[in-house]
Amino acid sequence: MAHNLYTDTRGRAKRPVPFTQAVIDGLAEGGGLYVPERIPQLSLDDVRALADQPYAQRAARIYRAFDVDLPADVVDELMAQAYGDNFDDERICPITSLNATTHVLELWHGPTSAFKDMALQCLPKFFSASAKQLREQGKLDHEFMILVATSGDTGKAALEGFRDAEGVSIGVMYPDGGVSDIQFKQMATQRGENVQVWGVRGNFDDCQTGAKNVFGDEAFAARLLEEHGVALSSANSINWGRLIPQIVYYVSAYAQLVADGKLGLGDELDVCVPTGNFGNILATYYAKRMGVPLGMLFCASNENRVLTDFINTGTYDISERDFVLTPSPSMDILVSSNLERQLFELTGRDASAIAGWMDDLREKRRFRVDEGTFAKVRETFASDSVDNATCLVTIKRVFDEHDYLLDPHTAVAYQAAENLRGENPVLIASTAHWAKFGDNVYRALHGIAPGDLLPDDVAALSGCALNELIARETGATDIPRGLAELDALPIRFEEVVEGGTGDIEAAVTRFLERLDA
Repeated sequence: MAHNLYTDTRGRAKRPVPFTQAVIDGLAEGGGLYVPERIPQLSLDDVRALADQPYAQRAARIYRAFDVDLPADVVDELMAQAYGDNFDDERICPITSLNATTHVLELWHGPTSAFKDMALQCLPKFFSASAKQLREQGKLDHEFMILVATSGDTGKAALEGFRDAEGVSIGVMYPDGGVSDIQFKQMATQRGENVQVWGVRGNFDDCQTGAKNVFGDEAFAARLLEEHGVALSSANSINWGRLIPQIVYYVSAYAQLVADGKLGLGDELDVCVPTGNFGNILATYYAKRMGVPLGMLFCASNENRVLTDFINTGTYDISERDFVLTPSPSMDILVSSNLERQLFELTGRDASAIAGWMDDLREKRRFRVDEGTFAKVRETFASDSVDNATCLVTIKRVFDEHDYLLDPHTAVAYQAAENLRGENPVLIASTAHWAKFGDNVYRALHGIAPGDLLPDDVAALSGCALNELIARETGATDIPRGLAELDALPIRFEEVVEGGTGDIEAAVTRFLERLDA
C-alpha cells in the first residue's frame, strides 16, 4: 500500500503530497492546511499496549500508524533524540492526579518549560530528515528559513528546536510588550548561529497576519531563492509536523491512566485544553477519531473568547472584537488557524465550504457555518471562557486545596473544566510551568487584581528573582534550570520592527545577508 498522502483543506493544491513534503511546505499551495488522507485506527488493545513502552517508542508507534514516508528505523532514532534527557522527567509528560476524577497532563517538562516543546523537539528533526530524503531523491536543491509568529511560547521552543540545525535558519516574531519578562528573555538570549528574533509593534494577530502575508508573497519567495538559495517554511501549528506530536500525547495519556489503574480500558475520558490557535485541542479530536475513548472535548478560552462564542453559536466573528491582553498571553489570539482543519473534518472534508468560509473571514472578518456542521461541533465540543480575575482566583484556590501551582493558562483550563464537566473524569492539559508567568502567579497568591501594579519592591525584581521569591513563599522547589539562569545570559536580540509585509521582508533579508556574509 502506498504511503499516506496529505490533501489540503481548501482544495487548491494540485495534488496530494507525502508526509515529508507536507512538513517541508508547512502551508499548502493555495493557502490551505495539509491533512492526512487516511486517519489510522487503533484498537483498545493497541492503546493499552502503548503504556508498556517508553514515551519515544509510543510516539514512533503513532507515526508508523500514520504511515509516514520515512524508514521505521529513522523514525525510531529521531524519536529517541526528541524525547530523551532534554526533558527533566523520564516520563516526558507525567500526569498528576489532583483527585480521582481530575488529572493534569504536564506538558512542560521540556527545555523551554512549555507544551510547545512536545512538538518542537520533534518537528525540527523530522524537518531535517524530510529535507535530506527529498534532496537524495533529487526533489530539493535549496536550504530553508523557518519564519515563526509567536504569542510567547512557540518562539522559544522553535528557536531551541532548530538551533544550529544543518541547512535551516530561523527567525521569530513576537508582539513587542505582549510577552512576559521570562518569555522575552528566553527568546532574546537564545544561543545559536542560525537564529534571529524580532519584536513586532502590535499584537500576536498582527505577527501571524504579517507572517502569512510574507508566505503569500510569490515575488519575495522567488527573490529569496535566487539571491540566497533559501525557501521559507513554517514551524507554527499550521504545519502538520507540529500537530502529529500533539496527537501522540493524548493517546499516550489515556494509555497511562489505564495502566495506572485510574481509568478502566474503554471508559470515556473528557479532555479540557486551554487554546487560542486550536491546534492543541484539534489533536484531541484526531486521537478520538483514531479510536481513543475520549468523550467531550472542552475548549477553554480566556477573555479573547472567539472560540467559545463560535462553539456556542456557529458564528466566528472578529469584525468588531477587541483584542484583550490577559494573564494567559499564549491564548491571546483571535484568528485560530487550526479551526480550519477541524471544520474540514466536520463537514465531511468539504474543501469548497472551507475555502468560502476562509474567504469570508479574510474579507468580512466573520463567517457562519451551516446548521449541519454546527450540530457536529456541538456533538464533540463544549466551551467556556474564564475572565482574568477568575483565572487568578483559580490559581490561589488550587494551590490552597491541592498544594499545586498552576500557570495562568492551565488555570483557565481547570476552571473551564469545572464549569463544563459531567460524569466523566477529566484530563486537563497543563501547557506551561508556573514560573514562566511569575508576575501573575504572584498576583494570584497575594490577591492582587489582574493588571494592578505589583508592590514596588516586587515590581523591581526580574522575572527570575520574582520566581525565587514565589518559590520561597510556597515551598516550590521545581523552577527549571532553563528559567532560573536567564538573568545571567546576555541579551542578543532587541530589534523591533513594524508589522507590515515589507517591514518583515526587509528584516528577513537583513538576517539572511548577515548569514551569507
